[in-house]
Amino acid sequence: MDQKKFVGKLENLIIVGDRVLIKPKTGSNKTKGGLYLPPGYKEKEEVRSGYVMKIGPGYPIPMPVDDENEPWKSKDEQIKYIPLQAQVGDLAVFMQKGAVEVVYNEEKYFIVPQSSILMLERDAELFD
Repeated sequence: MDQKKFVGKLENLIIVGDRVLIKPKTGSNKTKGGLYLPPGYKEKEEVRSGYVMKIGPGYPIPMPVDDENEPWKSKDEQIKYIPLQAQVGDLAVFMQKGAVEVVYNEEKYFIVPQSSILMLERDAELFD
């Protein structure tokens, strides 16, 4: 697995496009029967869960083709996005295969495209 290290403030991060920054939930290293699992076992599971820390702007909408025959149109080009379903604070269940693991301020995070997120759990009280 590709792991990259960065140092800085989480507030300064800008997530690009349809990606989501997720802090993984720490799972138990014990089985139901009480056996301890070796280090790294949980990290290799295909389905993971964690909390959404930051989100990107969404899917960019293609700009219309400039038409030279309409000079009265404003040339002011602003990129528009279709927003993501994920919101900061959601619990996300995602596929490990599509995620990129990064270490930021000595904490592990995953950068996950929204297409790899299977399910979101949202606590509505967080957003009131």
